[in-house]
Amino acid sequence: MKKHLLIYIFIFPFLIFGQTNVLQETPKDSLKNPDKISDIAKVLKDYEITRKMDSVWLAAKYNSPLYDSLAFVIPNAELLPFVPDSLFTSKLKNRLDSLHHNSPFNIAYNPVLERVIKTYLKKRQKHLMNLMTKAKYYFPLFEEQLDKYDIPLEMKYLAIVESALRPNARSGAGAKGLWQFMYSTGKMFDLKVSSYVDERADPLKSTEAACKYLSSLYKTFDDWDLALAAYNSGPGNVTKAIRRSGGYKNYWNIRPYLPRETQGYVPAFYATMYIFEYAKEHNLRPNAFSISYFETDTIRVKRQLTFAQINKVLNTDNTLLWQLNPQYKLGIIPYLKGRHYALRLPYDLAGVFVTNEDSIYAYAAADAAAREKPLPRYFELNNRIRYRVKNGDYLGKIANRHGVSVRKLKQWNRLKSNNLRIGQRLTIYPRRFPPAAKKRTKKSLPKGKYSIYVVKKGDSLWSIAQKYPKISTQQIKDWNNIWNSRQLKPGTKLKIFKS
Repeated sequence: MKKHLLIYIFIFPFLIFGQTNVLQETPKDSLKNPDKISDIAKVLKDYEITRKMDSVWLAAKYNSPLYDSLAFVIPNAELLPFVPDSLFTSKLKNRLDSLHHNSPFNIAYNPVLERVIKTYLKKRQKHLMNLMTKAKYYFPLFEEQLDKYDIPLEMKYLAIVESALRPNARSGAGAKGLWQFMYSTGKMFDLKVSSYVDERADPLKSTEAACKYLSSLYKTFDDWDLALAAYNSGPGNVTKAIRRSGGYKNYWNIRPYLPRETQGYVPAFYATMYIFEYAKEHNLRPNAFSISYFETDTIRVKRQLTFAQINKVLNTDNTLLWQLNPQYKLGIIPYLKGRHYALRLPYDLAGVFVTNEDSIYAYAAADAAAREKPLPRYFELNNRIRYRVKNGDYLGKIANRHGVSVRKLKQWNRLKSNNLRIGQRLTIYPRRFPPAAKKRTKKSLPKGKYSIYVVKKGDSLWSIAQKYPKISTQQIKDWNNIWNSRQLKPGTKLKIFKS
């Protein structure tokens, strides 16, 4: 499936919400003319009874156990040196033993794991607290899907190792999303990619896809540690490591035979689990956050909407919409027959949207009609094709013919330079296909006598035409159904008609 040697952790500015001003009574059709509205948010209304219902339901969630319920792989060169610390090591062994007995993972003390944990605690405290802040939003979503597929809830920590909980994280190889799916692997689990939407960045859909993938890996290896290793490096690398180790199935026994990245990947997962489970003991706490997953709801859109239109109507901003709806690449929610695209909003704004749905769509229609420049055309990323490099091809030419970027071509084919060789095969996910070549029709031959010319080494169409007065190269092409001199081979027989 993979991917990257190191993912960098960035500070994730978290969700900040403002209150929407609403009036109790205004005409619905007042939204139909966007030019006459100075503050559209003020013409919206909501029902007090439904707002109370939402608040009661949310209060129940806050009081439930559910509410409380790094790229993170460190290269060896960045690990702190191993310095014996009997007190820390003793505590760590006891805590890891407790994690081992309370989870299905084979978590055992190892000096390598101690170095990883100490490095995180020493060098990445600030990043860890930011991750804990983001986890307050994402972990309930993850746990819901993991439980649905009977996967250990601790697997939620995998998304931290994969993406540092950044839904639009992208690796150098082209993997994307919280769970870092390559295009082809995402397609296996029904994650669609189009010009408007990349479902690999959809937190809910990508989490469900990750659960399906992890379930299939567990069925293969019957071991969650090996499933983790396979998620990173692919099942084939894990089975090869098992063979090279002499048939061992314990992760630590096969670790030396795994790809270098995977050797650090599973310890990074264990270290993350340890730090989150013993965060208080290390004085690590999340920063203040203003919303949880339970405070949001989705609305299935009934016409195409842009983030700009939603912002104008609901008096919100792009920061909020991008954080809750990272899958919409252009800030546009498309509407297509047979597809169900949804807008995620905080509960208070979702209630306002539903109450004023007709008016909001009327405003969007009026705004679209007044738009000077049309929105980009929607298209699906098609099934992949295999392209054979021809003489005269270069990356820019091939990319342009298929409606993709040179950067994408290099990602899909792991090219480190722009150099190509004739006959090389390229994987392409085209946005458009080159126009079909016109079928060459064989022209009817003239009536009358003709002579046969046998092609010799060094002949060309021009040199042959010079041997016959009043005969052109085009006539020789037409009579013999050929297009250029490269088709001429010694011994080829050509018909030459008398002029």
